[in-house]
Amino acid sequence: MGRPSFENKGRHERQLPTPRTIRRSCKRELYRTIKRLKVHVPPDKAAEAERLYYRKVIEHLVWIAENGSNRKLLADWWARHVAPDIARLWQVDENRLAAAFRDGFGG
Repeated sequence: MGRPSFENKGRHERQLPTPRTIRRSCKRELYRTIKRLKVHVPPDKAAEAERLYYRKVIEHLVWIAENGSNRKLLADWWARHVAPDIARLWQVDENRLAAAFRDGFGG
């Protein structure tokens, strides 16, 4: 039996990240966002936001993996799909949240 085709990627092609990698990235990105917002977010609200963000990333995983090198496009996606829910959860301004994420994410 040969190896699965996903292991034979070219040098510049990306593999899909593992669930652990996604979860850790979501946590790290939200941590940076909270720091830039300069507001207190209770640990339970932060954990709920991480679960929400993780779920959204899993739903759009293929698109995110295809556009992984375009930080601006990913930050725009986050502002459209994730920011409204987290802003409501944390009770902060959605535009301010999106700007804090973009600043921390580099998009």
